[in-house]
Amino acid sequence: MSALVVNLRPTIDLTDEQFFQLCQHNPELRFERTAKGELIIMSPTGSGTGKRNFNLTTQLGVWVERDGSGVGFDSSTGFKLPNGADRSPDAAWILNDRWNALTPEQQERFAPIAPDFVIELRSKTDSLETLEAKMQEYLENGVRLGWLLDPQTPQAKIYRPGQPVETISSPATLSGEDVLPGFVLEVNRVFR
Repeated sequence: MSALVVNLRPTIDLTDEQFFQLCQHNPELRFERTAKGELIIMSPTGSGTGKRNFNLTTQLGVWVERDGSGVGFDSSTGFKLPNGADRSPDAAWILNDRWNALTPEQQERFAPIAPDFVIELRSKTDSLETLEAKMQEYLENGVRLGWLLDPQTPQAKIYRPGQPVETISSPATLSGEDVLPGFVLEVNRVFR
């Protein structure tokens, strides 16, 4: 099932607290909210996508534990971006200094911060155009490096601020560059 987009405005304008509570009371669904206030409702992923996402999150998690310079997040984490959107990338990472600048309450909610790094993993039901727009939104809100992984093509699209999107066909690995020094994702393991 693809995502369902519901335009709530002007009838309903959910506050941040109401949106957070909606998410908490419906754990079987994944919600995001656009900067325009549209509610995006997504069903859980299929097992194949879940396996791929677990693999990429595990690889990132091993590096995060070893490196210690930041905090990693899985696909169930919501972030309040500066433009007002509430987004949930498939994996994310934030430098310790930026994360620790948030209050404990902010850290427990949808943290009001754009991650330094995000990964989106395309499932069979995801629209490529929608994911590409989401990656651009991440960059516009302060993300320093983003990867859009598409096992269907198979391709990786690399997003960097102020640069054109780089597309790599059938990559074996991707480097975290200067944002995540020393991190190398074995993409071929994610795509199987």
